[in-house]
Amino acid sequence: MAGLTTHVLDLAHGNPAEGVNILLFMETDEGSSQEVKRTVTNADGRCDQPLLDADAIKSGRYRLDFHVAAYFRRLGVDLPDPPFLDIVSIAFGIADTSVHYHVPLLISPYGYSTYRGS
Repeated sequence: MAGLTTHVLDLAHGNPAEGVNILLFMETDEGSSQEVKRTVTNADGRCDQPLLDADAIKSGRYRLDFHVAAYFRRLGVDLPDPPFLDIVSIAFGIADTSVHYHVPLLISPYGYSTYRGS
């Protein structure tokens, strides 16, 4: 099934990251970014709905912004001000709209990793 999904795993605590605010942007032809969707992760660290379903996915350049400092602060993690990681942005491209794109994020207060999942 074509579309775009994500999930967030908290490596510092060994859990799915519940309550992470996520914004999805698409780059316009003029070079600016247009907000496409706002969502928050559930108890499984996933979004309740796909970020883009098969009808909404378009080829182009996208960016996901994950608000990780706010998440860690809600958990009581003592972060410096400003935090080392505040908003993690992942810029990626969608070329083939007939396939599924999954962009997971693995986070800690001082590092992150991502990859193209399935």
